[in-house]
Amino acid sequence: MTDPITTTAPDSDLVAEPRLVVEPGVGARVAAVATPVLEGMGYRLVRIKVSGDAGCTVQIMAERPDGSMQIEDCEAISKALSPVMDIADPIQRAYRLEISSPGIDRPLVRRSDFERYAGHLVKIEMAAPHDGRKRFRGIIQGLEGNSVRIGRDDAKDHKGAQEADVLIPIEDIASANLVLTNALIAESMRRGRDVEREQLEQSGAIPEPPAHARRAREKRDLKKSFQPKPKNKTKKLAPQNTKEHRLAAEKKKREGKSDPHEGD
Repeated sequence: MTDPITTTAPDSDLVAEPRLVVEPGVGARVAAVATPVLEGMGYRLVRIKVSGDAGCTVQIMAERPDGSMQIEDCEAISKALSPVMDIADPIQRAYRLEISSPGIDRPLVRRSDFERYAGHLVKIEMAAPHDGRKRFRGIIQGLEGNSVRIGRDDAKDHKGAQEADVLIPIEDIASANLVLTNALIAESMRRGRDVEREQLEQSGAIPEPPAHARRAREKRDLKKSFQPKPKNKTKKLAPQNTKEHRLAAEKKKREGKSDPHEGD
């Protein structure tokens, strides 16, 4: 079994950033056991899912702070976590432990997740109804405090663009998952290439880029991370059949200078 690929030391603030979308019941007990182990290894817990597959399966979804996750990482976590789970016994029955990456259409559980994927399509299920609804789907517009603003694509907008926006408290969300789109796939591929390149640079397999190239890369990443709120403005057309228009048309008719249908 190989050790996980090491790059720079993970940012402790990112590793320890709390999840705002969490599991109840058995999942919460597993999370309490798994979180300290993962953080000690430099990983972040994403989600716990306990299902009846193959008797009982405990799926632990984790990632590095930069969002990457490889097979070697999953193997290392499984090796370190299995004995801790056996001692703590949060399930109290036989189970199969499964370590996985978040995937492209990943769950969003932290503030930084919603910041990182601003501009992408998300589907949300609430723990309790919000504005009379439990399900929302739309584009992530940005964060306001501990709430996320969603530009709903399932709203029938009769009163203007603002009516399609909704501000959702993250802590009231039961689940939030990205929706697989071409833009999301392209973004995921770009992130994967960036992580692979950085690993090769730091291992010495390829030379590090010059200072100007690093600055250009940072500027590009900053630009991609900033997703301005789309503006849906429609140009208001001037009225074409007002009383003034009709009076002018009638006057021209009387003077014999107009098409009889003008002004209708």
